[in-house]
Amino acid sequence: MAKSNFKDWPNMAKTLNPAVGELKRSAPGPMQAFSEMGKAALEPGALDTKTKELIALAISVAVRCDPCVTYHSSAAQRAGATRDEVAEAMGIAVYMGAGPSAMYAAQALEAFDQWDEKAKG
Repeated sequence: MAKSNFKDWPNMAKTLNPAVGELKRSAPGPMQAFSEMGKAALEPGALDTKTKELIALAISVAVRCDPCVTYHSSAAQRAGATRDEVAEAMGIAVYMGAGPSAMYAAQALEAFDQWDEKAKG
């Protein structure tokens, strides 16, 4: 069960998806290239996809991107990340981004909890 509900992270993704779809239709070339870059970056290599999603989530916190937090917390959950792994990655995000990242790290953990709760039904 989610520990807090400061924001509704799954709903944020749901309500943002139409705008992202419109951007894909309006700028298909750059958005296709962005999508392909994301697929290539997340492909397992020396690091597995789960680790890469944890890195992406930590960067999302450090750059303070709410939509990035919801998308990458969802992807980390789907990739098999545990809450403890997310919490540890958030420790790195806080270390790299200080106080503002601590506030976003709390939100990222909340987002992961909500996506995990949703996945478990």
